[in-house]
Amino acid sequence: MIWLTVLKYVAVAVTLVTGVMSIFWPRSFSGFTGIEATSPRAVSEIRAVMGGVFLGLAIAVVIFRTPEVFKMLGIGFAAIALVRAISIVVDRAAVQSNIISLASEVVLALILIW
Repeated sequence: MIWLTVLKYVAVAVTLVTGVMSIFWPRSFSGFTGIEATSPRAVSEIRAVMGGVFLGLAIAVVIFRTPEVFKMLGIGFAAIALVRAISIVVDRAAVQSNIISLASEVVLALILIW
């Protein structure tokens, strides 16, 4: 049981780091995701959506530390994984980075919901 708790906090840390990196280094994801921040508006979108949401969710878990907030974050990752899986098929986007992201999101969702 202690290992599951440790894994949950690792998942929160991954979420927090992703949020911080998106806010302070929004262009750092372009090589992995293919998202190019080619305008100030694009940079702002990466900071706000990827950075703000991930950072806010991670902070909520750290502040409240209840089973429900861990599950809420897990459901968020599950939703991201579901939409990504659909996108991989519909958009024919079965590239290595997308598969890695999908697998990561599924693992994070399972850890956090369990």
